[in-house]
Amino acid sequence: MSTPTSKEASLHLEEGEEPSDSENELKRKMSSASVFSTDGGEDDDDDGEDDDDDRKGANVVLGPQLALKEQLEMDKDDESLRKWKEQLLAGVDLTEVGENPNPEVKIQSITIITPNRPDLVLSIPFIPNAKGYAFTLKDSSRYRLKFSFTVSNNIVSGLRYTNTVWKTGVRVENTKVMLGTFSPQKEPYTYELEEETTPSGIFARGSYSAKTKFVDDDGKCHLEMSYYFEIKKDWS
Repeated sequence: MSTPTSKEASLHLEEGEEPSDSENELKRKMSSASVFSTDGGEDDDDDGEDDDDDRKGANVVLGPQLALKEQLEMDKDDESLRKWKEQLLAGVDLTEVGENPNPEVKIQSITIITPNRPDLVLSIPFIPNAKGYAFTLKDSSRYRLKFSFTVSNNIVSGLRYTNTVWKTGVRVENTKVMLGTFSPQKEPYTYELEEETTPSGIFARGSYSAKTKFVDDDGKCHLEMSYYFEIKKDWS
């Protein structure tokens, strides 16, 4: 099982080895932000920057996607790109990949990890409780998010996670995290974000609505879901 973190790339280079132009083109700088931050809020009823990114991506004309076998055959004369893909595809059984050129990413679960408490594993899609909340958090508590997902058919390039949160109709957070580029494999990947702290105080408590998306560089949305959660003074 591969377990990259927000401080690690999905493709590793040997010590002292310089990344090629092809690698630089496909790798992305990683970033992270608080999932439940209440800083920087603004009056906005939609995704804002996410929608802008989607519109920009719609104006880019991309070439046809090719199956892995075709890619390797076409790249055989480009030594730098060939080596990069061979390294990325190390351990991939090409006989089981098939001819489907479209990468398929299935988000299996999102886990909320909090010190001194059992991990809260949320299956996809989220199942709300009787009050309609997908989960409940205590204010001023430390947590990390962990994603579990599988990749099949082809390499997924530039997979990114976005999360937008609103409180009483006001957007209070818009997170974007570049997860990286992943090759197809049977075992699921896990990816952990850096530890954050939920906001504290009476004004931070209450009901929140959120929208989570996983999108790749080709603009394909592998998951989009809206849900509600709450922040309380104490754990439920």
